[in-house]
Amino acid sequence: MSARPHVVVVGDVVLDRDVHGRSDRLSPDAPVPVVDVSDVRERPGGAGLTALLCAASGARVTLVAPIADDPEGRRLRAALEPHVGVLALGHRGPTRLKERVRSGGQSLVRLDHGGPGTPRDVEVGTVRAALESADVVLVSDYGAGTTRDEDLRSLLAERAARGLLVWDPHPRGGAPVPRATLVTPNLGEARAAAAGDRAPAGDSPEALAVHLRAAWQARAVCVTAGAQGAYVAPTGGAPLFVPAPTAEGGDPCGAGDRFAATAAVALARGAVLTEAVQAAVAEATAWVRGGGADAFLAVTDAAHDAAAPVRPDAVEHRDVALADVAARLRAGGGTLVATGGCFDLVHAGHVAMLESARRMGDALVVLLNSDASVRRLKGDGRPVVTEADRARVLAAFDCVDAVVVFDEDDPRAALDALRPDVWAKGADYGGADLPEAEVVQRHGGRVVLLPYLDGRSTSTMIRRSGLARADHQ
Repeated sequence: MSARPHVVVVGDVVLDRDVHGRSDRLSPDAPVPVVDVSDVRERPGGAGLTALLCAASGARVTLVAPIADDPEGRRLRAALEPHVGVLALGHRGPTRLKERVRSGGQSLVRLDHGGPGTPRDVEVGTVRAALESADVVLVSDYGAGTTRDEDLRSLLAERAARGLLVWDPHPRGGAPVPRATLVTPNLGEARAAAAGDRAPAGDSPEALAVHLRAAWQARAVCVTAGAQGAYVAPTGGAPLFVPAPTAEGGDPCGAGDRFAATAAVALARGAVLTEAVQAAVAEATAWVRGGGADAFLAVTDAAHDAAAPVRPDAVEHRDVALADVAARLRAGGGTLVATGGCFDLVHAGHVAMLESARRMGDALVVLLNSDASVRRLKGDGRPVVTEADRARVLAAFDCVDAVVVFDEDDPRAALDALRPDVWAKGADYGGADLPEAEVVQRHGGRVVLLPYLDGRSTSTMIRRSGLARADHQ
């Protein structure tokens, strides 16, 4: 599978608008809050957000969706086209606009403008060619009517019979076509779908996943249950539960899109079902914790500039002034995230953890054990890769903003100088086993444990490859 897969996203696009302001008084006309507006941001929503998320994961993306030729529709296209290819279908009705009014991190009210806008004059040959070119097709249904179009449904059914197709459903949308690779309803959507079937299976997420897999004739159904995690019912296997790491507050807007996009891209890159769901749970949790869709790339140029990653010359020596690193990375404002480890023979588990950590803030610093530190911790024969090469590999990742090499056995001294807002580690480390947790918390930071991909470890790779034996011959 390609490291940069082609993802075709099919669904309903929405223009999302967030109105931010301060609210500290009630209106004299009625007992409702008054909001003094300080900021208004617009961004693609619905399938548009899903397409941008796939692109941000490194995929090449084509969006197939009805887009109206009105001012809102033109702003949507202008925001999308620098990042994804757009195959716009004819659109009946105005562009849908969802407007949230927020204050103090809470949503006060949502205003919906425009009704359903079904496709018009679908060019079957053009859409079929797009679907056939994809490594994975992701259906992002927002209940506006796109997935009820008979021509599109026929094309999607053809695709599901031949290749990867992930379907993120909506209660007002069309049912997933048979043989979908993975269907990803949230718990409310799953209950609504099962109620329509008069399901006898019960109301638990696991029972709903099993029932809906059979009802939809899907290869697998994954019911997402927010902070609990996700429940997966595969064909021919026992149901699986993937727990979510603890998330402190945050904004869940767009979490379902983040989940579906991550799962689809992972499958396109060759992940098996459990790996794709583990990655999706981790990314969706980090998305909520990091501020949700409101923290993602906005339509305005100012928001685009603020969201651009910090890319200094990333590798620092162990004698660098860590306070200077922190000041440089915080210069644009925002949250500083740090993680650390040996990163000897970087593998998929490392990559997933680094990407998840970066999404929790605005800059990510990796504290890297030096060769001497790794040798003391792991024994003779380690590291396999020198600190210079390990640092260079890590610095090449887009999600890493700086790498700092330290010589001690643990990163407490480095963290005392860096003072990150978030210290992220893999969930295979227990909170009680992290001696650095006290340092992070003393400076007002928090420790977050991220899910890791089972079966990935450098030690396992070394045992399987025979490197440890060869090193001693």
